[in-house]
Amino acid sequence: MRKMMRDVRMRGWIEAIAAAISGILLIVTLVWRDWIEEVFGVDPDQHSGALEWVIVALAACATLTFSLLARGEWRRAKALQPRTE
Repeated sequence: MRKMMRDVRMRGWIEAIAAAISGILLIVTLVWRDWIEEVFGVDPDQHSGALEWVIVALAACATLTFSLLARGEWRRAKALQPRTE
């Protein structure tokens, strides 16, 4: 297992971290809809919620994309491992 983790390229680690961050953003935006207004002190959509739904859609797409890319890297690393039976 340790060898496989070493065989995962930096690209795979970056993709996994990006998937985690975008997933957290997705969950935070779904749970706490007014976080943009409270954190940044601006109201770009005048409380319509449109910006939040755009963020949810983009974060969902990013999470899915980065997850699939990271999965490919982990599978590549696993394929490099010698079979022991």
